Amino acid sequence: MKVINDLGEFGFLVWQVVRRLGTTWHQRKRLVAQMEHMGVHSLPLVLIVGIFSGAIIAWQAAYQFRGMVSLNVMGGQVARVVFMEMAPVLTALVISGRIGASMTAELGTMKISQQLDALRCMGIDPISFLVIPRVVALILMMPVLTFFALVISLLGAYAVSDYFLDITRQQFFQSIQDFFQLSDLTGGLIKSMVFGATIAFTGCFVGITATGGAAGVGKATIRSFVLSAISILAGDFLLWIILF
Repeated sequence: MKVINDLGEFGFLVWQVVRRLGTTWHQRKRLVAQMEHMGVHSLPLVLIVGIFSGAIIAWQAAYQFRGMVSLNVMGGQVARVVFMEMAPVLTALVISGRIGASMTAELGTMKISQQLDALRCMGIDPISFLVIPRVVALILMMPVLTFFALVISLLGAYAVSDYFLDITRQQFFQSIQDFFQLSDLTGGLIKSMVFGATIAFTGCFVGITATGGAAGVGKATIRSFVLSAISILAGDFLLWIILF
């Protein structure tokens, strides 16, 4: 079956990357370039999504709490939701659309145009040269992007709480301090690293196995995003069981 064959090839790609991780230092310039592309260039989009996410969570929490729970706990509860769930998952979904699809399109185009074969003819390993810098860069940058997302989400939630819900700054941030647990933050960052690896491996695998010319690259790009999104949500459920 094609699914079993794809799973086998995907597992082999993961094994090749793990086995060649020692070559990362030799590709450090490409690694830094990928970190800039994936991290710095993605930051504006992540911040925009983060601030509106925080604002929406605050409104939703106020609607749910009103008449049942004191709004003084707003900050702490919003922070826990952002740390554990919203920041890592929404950031991963945004990055899967922007970076994962981009990886697939780049590598798929190289596969269709036989550039990967040309690299092999020149004695250059495509896994070490193309895949490893992308995988390592995204694993390293996802926690950074997630951290920025959670900070800006809290600011968005605070803005809504302060200007629309009459919750003072002291009440909001004191609630965060009262309910804060380091495990919430570290768990969210660990989840983001796993999501980064998922997006990178999926994007690279679908790209280097693309077939069918330009139309095939387009289909591969869509497939990459769909598989990444499903994997992120399924992985989120499993990581919830393991971490929390």
